[in-house]
Amino acid sequence: MPVQLGGGGKVAEPKDLAATDKDRPSSKKNRRRQKKPATSAAISPPVAAMQTLFDTSREVFQDSLPGFVPPPQAVARLAALLNDLKPHDVGIEPSMSCFKNADSKGPPRVTYLHFYDCPKFSFGIFCLPKSAVIPLHNHPGMTVFCKILFGSMHLKSYDWAKSAPDNDNNALETSDGARLAKVNTDAVFDASSETTVLYPENGGNLHCFTARTACAVLDVMGPPYNRADGRDCSYYDESPYLSSSGGDARYSWLKENHSTFEMKGVQMPQRFIV
Repeated sequence: MPVQLGGGGKVAEPKDLAATDKDRPSSKKNRRRQKKPATSAAISPPVAAMQTLFDTSREVFQDSLPGFVPPPQAVARLAALLNDLKPHDVGIEPSMSCFKNADSKGPPRVTYLHFYDCPKFSFGIFCLPKSAVIPLHNHPGMTVFCKILFGSMHLKSYDWAKSAPDNDNNALETSDGARLAKVNTDAVFDASSETTVLYPENGGNLHCFTARTACAVLDVMGPPYNRADGRDCSYYDESPYLSSSGGDARYSWLKENHSTFEMKGVQMPQRFIV
C-alpha cells in the first residue's frame, strides 16, 4: 500500500541502527586506520544479501507492467531467496522502537521501512508492534511477494469471486457497491512459513494483517501503486455472505471504505548498488 515518506521521523534511536560491537573499531588506533574520506562517509557499503535481493527483484520484474505475472521459474527463484533471508540480512532487529507500541491510548502504529522503488518494482519492510493491524486492502494489477522475517501474524486474504457458490443466483455485486469475494487464506504465519505470493487476479490479492506478536514483513511488489495510473490502494469492509440456503463462510461481501489508516514511512539508507 502507498506510504507517505518524509516527515515521519526516525524509526529508532541511533543505537538501534548502529553497527554491532564486532563492526566497531576496538581502539583509537583502529579508528584512525579505518577513517574514510568525507566524500564516502555517508555511503553505506553494500550488503551481500541486500544486493542479491535488489538484483534478483530487478531481473524478476524487468518486464513489469500492470497485470504482469513473472514466469514460474522467476517466482520460484525470488521466493527461495526471500525464504532464506534473516532479520540481520536487512539490518533490523526486534529491539528496534518501531516494533513497540509507543502510544497505549491508540492502536499500535505500523511503520514502513522503505528501501527502494522504481516504476517496475519496490521493496520494503512493514514493522508491526503486537496487536497492530494493516486493514483489508487490494493490490491492483500487482504481483506481491511477502515474507515474515520474525514474529507471527494472522493473514486473511481474498480474491474476487468469479461466480456465486453452489450455483446461487445472487449477483456478484450488490446495489450499494459491495462485491463478492472468496477467501483464499485464513491462517497464522511466522518466520518459519514460506514466502507467500499474490497475483493480479488470484493468490489472495486482497489481504489484511493482524500481528499476534511484534513482527516484520518484507514485501517485494511490482509494479508499485500508482495513483496517477488509476492503481491507488483501496480499503474494504467485510460482511457475511448470505443466500436463500444460508451462509457460506468461504465468501464475504467486500465494500470499499474511506479508511483513515496511516503508516509512518521511513526512508532507509541505501545498502546496495543500483
